[in-house]
Amino acid sequence: MTSLLNRSRPPVFCPGCGHEIVVRALDKAFQNMGLEGNEICLVSDIGCSGLFDTFFNTHAFHGLHGRVLTYATGIKLCRPELHVVATMGDGGLGIGGAHLLSACRRNVNLTLLVLNNFNFGMTGGQCSATTPSQAEVASGFLNRLDRPLELHPIAAAAGVPYIATVSGYQKDLDKVVEEAINFDGFAIVEILGICPGRYTKRNKLTPVTIEADLNRKGLNNGPVAANARAEYGKAYRELADQQERAKPPKAVKTVLTPPATGRQDVIILGSAGQRVITAGELLGIAAMSAGLHVTQKNDYDITVLRGPSIAELILAPGEIDYPEISRPSVILALAAEGVARRQNAFASADERTLVVQASNVEIPETKAKVQVVDFKALELKAQDWAVAALAVLAKMKTVIDTTMLETALSHRFKGKVLEGVKAVVDTAMTHDA
Repeated sequence: MTSLLNRSRPPVFCPGCGHEIVVRALDKAFQNMGLEGNEICLVSDIGCSGLFDTFFNTHAFHGLHGRVLTYATGIKLCRPELHVVATMGDGGLGIGGAHLLSACRRNVNLTLLVLNNFNFGMTGGQCSATTPSQAEVASGFLNRLDRPLELHPIAAAAGVPYIATVSGYQKDLDKVVEEAINFDGFAIVEILGICPGRYTKRNKLTPVTIEADLNRKGLNNGPVAANARAEYGKAYRELADQQERAKPPKAVKTVLTPPATGRQDVIILGSAGQRVITAGELLGIAAMSAGLHVTQKNDYDITVLRGPSIAELILAPGEIDYPEISRPSVILALAAEGVARRQNAFASADERTLVVQASNVEIPETKAKVQVVDFKALELKAQDWAVAALAVLAKMKTVIDTTMLETALSHRFKGKVLEGVKAVVDTAMTHDA
């Protein structure tokens, strides 16, 4: 099998850097396995280890520091036939530690190579999560305050089914990497190496001392029997196949004609509990029944039981490229919370804009035409105001008409719920616009 190394982009590590040995070992592992470049995806992030994807003629993905496992997981789940190999340094290990723990728990069939040279070599030699407490590094005394992270026991405790911590200088490194790639599940190979550009200028670290330290620790490399279990992707697909298939959404037939031509931008400003999102959905269904394209963008407050609830809808006869409203056609001002969040909408409104204003809600100064509605006088509950405001629009034949609204109600609701919503609409229709 031929090498998969990219001859136009040879490794550019510092002389004596252990990373280049890992590059050669990984390439040899691919050759041992008889893999083609289109069967592999290398995933990397930032740092010296983040250069790996440029050195191979394979699929590749390069992302943010510490996030390599998030990308690798998504790629493997979407393309399970690929051999996904992620590379990470000890810097990325510390930055993305939560992702590492999740990957150990999840057990997706991918391989992680952690190239541990005990410092942030690319950015100046600062301490990383694995820097020994007694080491001399560019970040002063900080590493003396932190306990260095020991990947092997942490990953095993988190549920990783395969882990090996090895020297980057051992003769059978390619075999270790090959075994990890062949393992059916999440496999980690922590490879200890030397950073001659930064770390070993102040600290004594050699292949001999690395080997001695590994022998002293006596780590058990390979499968972790206590964590053996089904691979996540296969188990997920098996369980998913057993689930009842979701029914496709009910189609909205085009049977009506809208009262207005051209694009209409509608903003519904209310508060939690006013069924603003449902009202937006009804408006969208009504528009689709008249053959219009619709987008709906909802804005929730952080909490559930209080705070603004906002829906922005665009209705257009053609495709909508970007759901952004610069000048609203209609604003439904139903609660102070929503109005406070979208004051700029009133500033951008002009004489062509209609504002339906609940009588108890103050709005900013605006050039728009304002229609005040006393929902309380109509004895409508606040939770029904958003739907009632659609009835006001339908009566005025602005954006929608009564037939479109009735069609949307019948499409969305059934039985007693439909009867109740129709009663709200009928009451709102008595408003003298």
